[in-house]
Amino acid sequence: MKQKYRNQKHNGYDSRKEAHRAYGLKMKEREGTIKNLQEQVVFEILKPFVDNQGKKIQGIKYIADFVYFDNELNQLVIEDVKSAATKKIPAYIMKKKFVKKLYPEYLFLET
Repeated sequence: MKQKYRNQKHNGYDSRKEAHRAYGLKMKEREGTIKNLQEQVVFEILKPFVDNQGKKIQGIKYIADFVYFDNELNQLVIEDVKSAATKKIPAYIMKKKFVKKLYPEYLFLET
């Protein structure tokens, strides 16, 4: 199957870069720098609804690569591994803005 942004799957992750970051975050969790590391966490940014013509409209979700609590910053973190090209995609930019607005308790990081 062709990948969405020409990345290649690696060790169960969507890219080598994401796999490498996962390894680094798991090491940080073992060291105690971060805790509660989760992968592929879904954030709802628009609930499904029925429009004024009775048509069911699908909701919109944002899937974060990693979510964790940073003990040094005392902060919840949403972290996504993105290439420079992916960061420019309008749909990604829009979803990122919604996540930042709807989930202000999280620090949003792109690596």
